[in-house]
Order: sequence, then structure tokens, then C-alpha cells
Amino acid sequence: MTHALGRQFWRFVIPTVAAMLVSGLYQLVDGIFVGQVIGADGLGAINIAWPVIGITYGVAIMVGIGAGALSSIARGEGDLPAASQWLAAGVWLLLLMGIACGVMLAGLGEALFRLQQAQGPVLALAEDYLQVLIWASPVALGGIALPFLIRNDDAPNLATVLIGVGALINIGLDYLFIVLWGWQLTGAALATALAQAVVLVLGLGYFHSPLCRVRLSLTRLSLSWRETKQILGLGLASWAMYLYFSFITAVHNSQFLSYGGATELGAFAIVGYLCTLYYLLAEGVANGVQPLLSYLFGAGRLKQMQRALVWALALTLFSGLVFSIGFLLFPALFTHAFNRDDQALLQATTQGLRWHTWALYLDGVIFVIAAYFQSVNDGRRASWVTFANMGIQLPFLLLLPLWLGVQGVWLAVPLSNVVLIGWVLWLLTRDQKRRRIPWGRHSVLD
Repeated sequence: MTHALGRQFWRFVIPTVAAMLVSGLYQLVDGIFVGQVIGADGLGAINIAWPVIGITYGVAIMVGIGAGALSSIARGEGDLPAASQWLAAGVWLLLLMGIACGVMLAGLGEALFRLQQAQGPVLALAEDYLQVLIWASPVALGGIALPFLIRNDDAPNLATVLIGVGALINIGLDYLFIVLWGWQLTGAALATALAQAVVLVLGLGYFHSPLCRVRLSLTRLSLSWRETKQILGLGLASWAMYLYFSFITAVHNSQFLSYGGATELGAFAIVGYLCTLYYLLAEGVANGVQPLLSYLFGAGRLKQMQRALVWALALTLFSGLVFSIGFLLFPALFTHAFNRDDQALLQATTQGLRWHTWALYLDGVIFVIAAYFQSVNDGRRASWVTFANMGIQLPFLLLLPLWLGVQGVWLAVPLSNVVLIGWVLWLLTRDQKRRRIPWGRHSVLD
């Protein structure tokens, strides 16, 4: 039984991790193109735009995870009509919220940029990036969420291929729009929007093909308030995770511009790109194991669910340690790809990697625990984990720079993670005891 579960675990986790890393690869290539062609101002502009754009991307993840998990639970219970209804409700909700996000970006985007102390060329470039995504929000949300729904339809490999197709299109269009045509950040945003449009169309096509397990019928518009609350409630932790990244990035941006300048902000953008590779790997493990955990929970196989959870925690911890050690020992190896000529930028990035990433692996553990609570239909505790992660970092970000300057901004995240991890592990073990699932060696290996 353990071998069968192990095959299922890797069947979901490997393609999801691959998909997330492919997604991270084209984000990384975005940064390389922008860093090499535009420089520190371009990198800083993307970092200023990300907190605003990231909130809307988190909406897509929220709906995709929420609807996908509920559909997966229903499928585990053998209720295929209910599984289909959850998928349809998720797609209609994506359309409505995509329109709302576009309106929000148009009304508040520039003001949120200025709150981060953005001005001059950095502000102008960030506004260029925003203008494209205002109109593309419904398409962007659909393109981000559809692979999650496909993965929960027991097709993780196909979801990975779909994301890979989008990534390749994005990279090709980045080269065309940024390098060859010189469209700068307008080109970067347009490349992203067009790639997500392709993913959306292909994803909808999958659910109308013989390949899908649960058919998706969009002709019956039956999105109820009850369904909306359940989808958003269960997926809230995923949106909160993006809110956390957006909020913390915005505060970092403001603090770096207050205690440093455009060079430090550009260095933070590069460090963010590099850390994103691990964050996406950890999210891939968490999101990959979530459908399996949800299915096992729905089927009442709690012991196997807990075993898969332990494997996911061990995988994120080990991989995070590898990333942290690599960044600490070889920082220059990772920084030169973004800019070889600006020595001040390279020096600031090297210092930032050493100060910022020594506790990177704790983030991955927190991601997996939040995904576990989503899998057992406990959106409240999943949200607690994410909002606590955001709340505990704020005092560190505001107070440490008063004594340490720029170094205090870099150290805020790792120090706050060290404080947070104890509470998160206590929350998890308490839930395990409530469900009468032992945490000993027997429960993991038998």
C-alpha cells in the first residue's frame, strides 16, 4: 500500500513541481531580459508592479484551488455531478472576478505604486506594465486557474504540459517584444497576457474533450452564493498567500527606497526572482499533494493522507536547504545573469542573497501546512497560517531597519520565519491529534 501511495504522490507532485518551475523559468527569463535590456530601473519597476498585479493573480489561484479541491473531494466521494458543478461554478466565478480585478487595477494601481515611494522612470515603467494587464485581467485569471482545475481532474501531466506551452510562448514573445522591438515593460506585460490567453483556450478545450474525467458544462449558469462562499472560503488561504507576497514585497520596496535607493530595489528584485524558484518548487509540492490529500480525506483514508503530508514536508525542507546553501556559498554565480556591468547592483545583490535566504526552507514548510488545511476543507486554519505569516513580518520590517538600515530590511523575513514556524507546527500537530492520527514512525512508514 505504501508503494502504491508513493506512486500516486510522485504522480501528482512531480508534474506540478515541473509546471511551477517552468512557470518560474519564464518569470526568471523575464527578469533577465529586463535586467539586461533596461537595467535596474526596469527591475525596480517590475518589483513595484508585482504587489498590485500579484493580488489579482492570487484571486485566480484562490478560485482554482477552491473549486478544484471541492471537485476533487466530490470525486473522491463518488459524486461526479457535484464535481462537475464545482468546476462550472469556478469558471463562471473566474470570469466575474476577472472583470472586477480589471476595474480595481484601473482605479487603484497608480496610487498603490506611489505608496511604495515609486517615482521617476521606475514609476513610468511600472505604469506601462499595468496598462496592459488592466484589460487582460479576465484572460490572465483564467489562464492561471485552468491548470489547477485540470490537475484536480486527475490530469497533472497534462496540466504541466499546458503551463509549459504558456511558458515557451511567453519567453518567445519576451524576446520579440523586449529585445527585438524595444517595447520595454509594455512588451513584457503583453507577452504574459498573450501566453495566458493560449493556456485559457487550451484549458477550456480540455474540459470539452474525451480526455477529461469530469465534464465541464458552461451552458448551465448556476453559480449560487453558497457555492461562491465555499469556493472562496476554501481557496482564501491561497489568495492570502499572494496577498502576503504582495504586501510584504510592497513594504520591502518602500523600505529599500527609504533606506537605500534604486540600486537596492533592483537588487531586491533579483533576489526575489531567485527566491521565487524555490517558492514555486515549494508551491508545486504543496499544490501537487493537495488533490491527493483532498481525495484521501474525502475517501476517509486519513492515515494515508497523513503519510503523504509527511513526505511533502520532508521534500520542501530538504530542497529549501539545498537552495539556501547554494545562495550562501555561491551568490555571485546567480547574480551575473541579470546584469554584468553595474557593479553596485551586483554587490548589493550578493549581500542581499546572504542576508535574506538563510531560512528560506521554512517558507516551504509553511506552504505545505497551509495546503494541508485546504485539503481537509479547513479554510479558516489555512488562512490563519498565511495571515499570521504576513502579520508577524510587518514589525520586523518596520523596526529592524531603524537599527540596521538596509541590512535590517534584508533580515526581516528570515527572522520572522524563525519565530512563526513554532506556532504553525503546533497548529498542525494539534489538528493531527484531533483527528487521532499519530505522528510516530509507525504512521509514516507502515
